[in-house]
Amino acid sequence: MILEQEDILKLVLAIVVGGLIGAEREFRDRAAGFRTIILICTGAALFTIFSVKLGGPDDPVRVAANIVTGVGFLGAGVLLRDGGRRRSAWASAPALMR
Repeated sequence: MILEQEDILKLVLAIVVGGLIGAEREFRDRAAGFRTIILICTGAALFTIFSVKLGGPDDPVRVAANIVTGVGFLGAGVLLRDGGRRRSAWASAPALMR
């Protein structure tokens, strides 16, 4: 499997957008900051690209559905981060926006 120029552009765009969102969250001293949001965006972009490459253009939904499940799991982890005490429901929102 070879990544094309369009795929590289998608990854760079995911890193840039994730960096902007993460920098804003870092500036406001929120959970899930710069590096976390970049990793979430890049991972979601990679899984989507691999989904299209492996499943073909007819069935990219299977992997994309699992991305939503995984990001929801990350969001729950963000909610339960402070010793089982719900700190902020908004901390998981950037993860669920992917």
